[in-house]
Amino acid sequence: MSEQSRHDAWSAGESYDLYMGRWSRQVAPRFLDWLAPAEGLDWLEVGCGTGALSGEILARCTPASLTAIEPSEGFLAQARARVSDERARFLTGDAQALPVGDATNHMVVSGLVLNFVPDRATALAEMQRVARAGATIAFYVWDYPGGGMEFMRAFWQAAIALDPAVHDLAENRRFPFCTQEGLVGLAEAAGLAFVESARIEVPTMFRDFEDFWHPFTLGAGPAPGYCMSLAPDARQRLKEKLAADLPRASDGNIALKARAWAVRGTATR
Repeated sequence: MSEQSRHDAWSAGESYDLYMGRWSRQVAPRFLDWLAPAEGLDWLEVGCGTGALSGEILARCTPASLTAIEPSEGFLAQARARVSDERARFLTGDAQALPVGDATNHMVVSGLVLNFVPDRATALAEMQRVARAGATIAFYVWDYPGGGMEFMRAFWQAAIALDPAVHDLAENRRFPFCTQEGLVGLAEAAGLAFVESARIEVPTMFRDFEDFWHPFTLGAGPAPGYCMSLAPDARQRLKEKLAADLPRASDGNIALKARAWAVRGTATR
């Protein structure tokens, strides 16, 4: 495990939902609207997490089937509890070695996952392998380098101000390729044809500071993992700095934004 990734705790589905799931559920329908897929297709989802995108595919796209792959048993348990549709099956698996046959899917998608896959080229090759000729392969990730995740950026700016040594733990440093150009380049290098991209932006509204802070104390994800690794007094200093720095409306709301880049292309083999 690298020093950068040692706080990447991705096992507790309920904690993840409080931290990121509520925002990923807003992005998923916008992504599917952009894809505008035909009905009656066989879908594969790579890295389904707690089922945000899975549920939207089943509710909006009238698939013939959906196979969702996820390495975390904790996330799979949450996804299975949330999605009971008989068209769906949830399997334990790795994006770099998908447990699915060749050329078996019309739609191969991945949401907010690709940046965490160690070998992205292999993952995209696997997505091509399991796609039928002419299938759509599409994915989206947060715009970390462009400051698109404003609440994460606020967290790391405060953390770095208190301890400059954690600079390289922030997602913008860890995932510099998560730009529109970088992601399009990945898709083209993987051999996808007719590559297109789109910007997806959603509001992230916190009702008060505790609504903002509490998910960082649950340990699910890089920033929460780092937060909970701190000694209590250091964590309290971080909390106080964030409380002082964050912009608030007169009613206490904290209004920020989250931006993702989506990419799609056509399978060529």
